[in-house]
Amino acid sequence: MKLSFHGADRDVTGSCHMLECADKRLLIDCGLFQGSHELKQDNAEDFGFDPASIDFVLLTHAHLDHCGRLPLLVKRGFQGEIICTAATRELARVVLLDAANLQEEEAQRNVRRHSRRNNHTNRGEHDDQPLYTVLDAMNTFDFFGRKAVYGKAITLAPGLTVTYYDAGHILGSASVRIEYHGQGKTCSVVYSGDLGNSGRPLLRDPVPPPNADVVVMETTYGDRLHRSLPASVQELYEAISSAFERGGNVIIPTFALERAQEVLYYLREGVAQHKLPGSMQVFLDSPMAISATEIFKRHPECFDEQATALLRNGSDLFALPGLHMSRETSESMALNRVSGGAVIMAGSGMCTGGRIRHHLKHNLWRRDASIVFVGYAAVGTLARRIIDGAKYITLFGEDIPVRAKIYTINGFSAHADRDELLAWHRAIKPQQTFLVHGDEQVMQSFSKLLPGKVHLPGEGEVFEI
Repeated sequence: MKLSFHGADRDVTGSCHMLECADKRLLIDCGLFQGSHELKQDNAEDFGFDPASIDFVLLTHAHLDHCGRLPLLVKRGFQGEIICTAATRELARVVLLDAANLQEEEAQRNVRRHSRRNNHTNRGEHDDQPLYTVLDAMNTFDFFGRKAVYGKAITLAPGLTVTYYDAGHILGSASVRIEYHGQGKTCSVVYSGDLGNSGRPLLRDPVPPPNADVVVMETTYGDRLHRSLPASVQELYEAISSAFERGGNVIIPTFALERAQEVLYYLREGVAQHKLPGSMQVFLDSPMAISATEIFKRHPECFDEQATALLRNGSDLFALPGLHMSRETSESMALNRVSGGAVIMAGSGMCTGGRIRHHLKHNLWRRDASIVFVGYAAVGTLARRIIDGAKYITLFGEDIPVRAKIYTINGFSAHADRDELLAWHRAIKPQQTFLVHGDEQVMQSFSKLLPGKVHLPGEGEVFEI
């Protein structure tokens, strides 16, 4: 077996790892690099391998940093099979079409800007091209093949199988265990994907795969513990109540998959338990999050016992008396006139694009507003700059003072913390561990806690096992 690493290496985004075995090339995820604008060029670079040589893509889940370069892979020659769970397939369709739309819109804006400046240099023309188009994204769906079912092995080649296990991260997320029997030997490799927290209100807890020789695992929060979920929910309620008392809005930059649905669930619970006002107006201002919420309702097989019991009793997990779904751009723009008393949830969670940037422009400068971050913010993103205490940020060519009250509530994280990562690793008992999907400092800290041989691969590194 040969392992190579092509993304999320000593970094948090762009997950892309290759395993060569039994004359087959398996790609585990093919994600987009996210964060600063400088990463645009990184996404357009060569993969580090020939896309046409890949036989299978084993997709762990539908977050953009794990699936976002699939259309580019297809565009550059991939002709193999993409395997994932049924829920991941549905969510990936929404995510990839949205990403393609945004890239086309950005390319059109760049064309108009260059035209105004009469700048028609070769570099300008190159920058005006989207990474991939909506048509490229549509073409990608032709390559989605077998649907993985948790715990059931799929044969990829004689002696080579893959089994998906519930990672508890987002709807349909999985860890994958690849096993090869050949030449009188057996070797197994587990890729964690992104691992979720235990005890969440919607999804089941992560399920560690059986023992394996090698583990490739994420380390996003490998150096810290999350705040307890009940304390995090209480802080959310206090942030909302405090802003309403001051007469302002609550702006929540929201990841469309899982985080938006979890926050909606707790807002519903808050109203039902009279911890939040029944008259509260909530705007889900994200077409992708709206679509994802509908997809959630179609996949109760991914829910935990608590959510399943509510569904059996006829409850809508995400229904609120004052909930408004804002799909149209005009509906989103109308929210700029709402001066107080509203909870506005919009993407993206790291504030790298999307409608949230407009809501920040209209609310960051207001002392009566609350900005509530409920997820990870990568270095270089607008969300991270605000969290780190920026006094001013630039939006749409304007310098906006940061006067709103800023909350960072990490107990809602969809990623396992240090202790949960360690428990998952102990359950598998690998002889070798490769750490990915984390800041290098975090990886260094986490590596010291692991038994056996531990590697921190760099991009392009190759290992024989």
